Amino acid sequence: MENIKEKIEEIVAKLKGDKSLMENFKSDPVKTVEKLIGVDLPDEAVGKVVEGVKAKISLDKLGDAAGDIKDKLKKLF
Repeated sequence: MENIKEKIEEIVAKLKGDKSLMENFKSDPVKTVEKLIGVDLPDEAVGKVVEGVKAKISLDKLGDAAGDIKDKLKKLF
């Protein structure tokens, strides 16, 4: 299980660092994840990793938005 978490973190970091790769992920997440991990896995297995990557990206965006709001509130007071 820990290896999957590590792979998800690795994939997210690569996606965030490369806009074209992120666009590929948005249009075809399964193929993009398979390309990044370098293994052709059954769609069910890749699907779970894709869902984990999507969740991590969403959480990171939420965290960034919360940080922005916090900074703006600090400026008000």
